[in-house]
Amino acid sequence: MSETIAAPQPEIIIPKHVAIIMDGNGRWAQMRGNKRVAGHKAGVESVRSTVSTARKLGVKALTLFAFSSENWQRPEKEVSVLMDLFMYVLTKEVKRLHKNDIRFKVIGDKTRFSEKLQKNIEKAEALTRENTGMVLSVAANYGGRWDITQAAKSLAQKVQNNEMNLDEITEETLNQQTSLAEFADLDLLIRTGGDYRISNFLLWQSAYAEFYFTETLWPDFDERQFNLALEAFTQRERRFGKTGDQVKQT
Repeated sequence: MSETIAAPQPEIIIPKHVAIIMDGNGRWAQMRGNKRVAGHKAGVESVRSTVSTARKLGVKALTLFAFSSENWQRPEKEVSVLMDLFMYVLTKEVKRLHKNDIRFKVIGDKTRFSEKLQKNIEKAEALTRENTGMVLSVAANYGGRWDITQAAKSLAQKVQNNEMNLDEITEETLNQQTSLAEFADLDLLIRTGGDYRISNFLLWQSAYAEFYFTETLWPDFDERQFNLALEAFTQRERRFGKTGDQVKQT
């Protein structure tokens, strides 16, 4: 009898920059008969797991969508809990990030946060500024349209100040004014929770990113789920405008 030989599995390709829309916390809690805020608290463990997995695998930049500019419309108590969780991360989890050589960064319009929260953000960023193992960016009060708008305003101000002329405004110079300008282009955008949209997240940066959508709710997103996303990413052919044959020849 001939023996069936399994086909070799392709080596997993590790993206340099991964972004995640962490969706489904509220539904996760409601399915268990709890209030929505319980899901946000449970989601903190998934953040820990995801950051640890990304660091271990060699991801260079991880960007998490924690609070959008539209989330202020949610119930006041839920917003309050989210702010408290953010404060907790800044006071407790940042020490763990620092110990693991992870740089912490917050992107978004921070002016709407309390003065205390803004100061804690500054302290966390300062503490981890020299770390080189991985960069964890947390998008808070962030919107993709806001990001592009503030980049455009920055360039307009430079033109007005005669620091540059109109012809110098290019995709590259605009990119340099965006929130994640210093990092590699976004490779993989993951969204948990079953919705198939990017909800105003990293609109500029996701131009050539691969999208991965999963029904898994964020509190259930663990190392196995992360690896499934990476397996899907590995199977994608990233052409960047070229033909498949051209890509194979490189």
